[in-house]
Amino acid sequence: MRAQLARVDAVLVQALIAAALSFAHLHDVAAAAGQDGWKAWAYPVSVDLLLVAAWRRLRTGTTKAAAWCWFVIALVASLGANVATAGLLDLGSVPAWLRILVAGWPAVAFLGGTLLAHSFPKAPVVVATTDDDQEQEPEPAPETQAEKQPPVPPTVPVPAALVAHARKVASEHHTRTGTPIDTPTLRARLGVPAPMAEAIAAQL
Repeated sequence: MRAQLARVDAVLVQALIAAALSFAHLHDVAAAAGQDGWKAWAYPVSVDLLLVAAWRRLRTGTTKAAAWCWFVIALVASLGANVATAGLLDLGSVPAWLRILVAGWPAVAFLGGTLLAHSFPKAPVVVATTDDDQEQEPEPAPETQAEKQPPVPPTVPVPAALVAHARKVASEHHTRTGTPIDTPTLRARLGVPAPMAEAIAAQL
């Protein structure tokens, strides 16, 4: 137990030292680029928060591509400040491109933080079911073959001449109205009973 606590304490101390050094380097670069006062201290906070937000999204979210993009941007900003303060950059005479990058960083960090905070994955939709829904209603008894078949109408003998006359009437009706003739109209035109009109309509 003591060994585990000692290992955790050592890792924590090392992380705090690294964070403090990176924080100080970012502050020095921001101050050298013209961001004085509290603004110079806000830059390392902004870079570290974006780095943590991107890493958290990588661990818990599903939008891996966007999280990796903002993680790399924040990491480059942090590493760039550390390298710049290692004697490779004259902090007394900062080039114009670095001043532009430092001045534009707040907008970049705001955009990245907003996108990481509001691009949550969609939660799966869970449909709640109750015991009543799970109860199955009794299925109706299967119908016999005789019940399924519709009743067959009685066969009505129709003379061939009457069928030929009905075809002429139906053709004339279709030419005049543009629609096929129905059984009630056919019955009225021919003056035949309903069963015979249905038998004739079935043969048209």
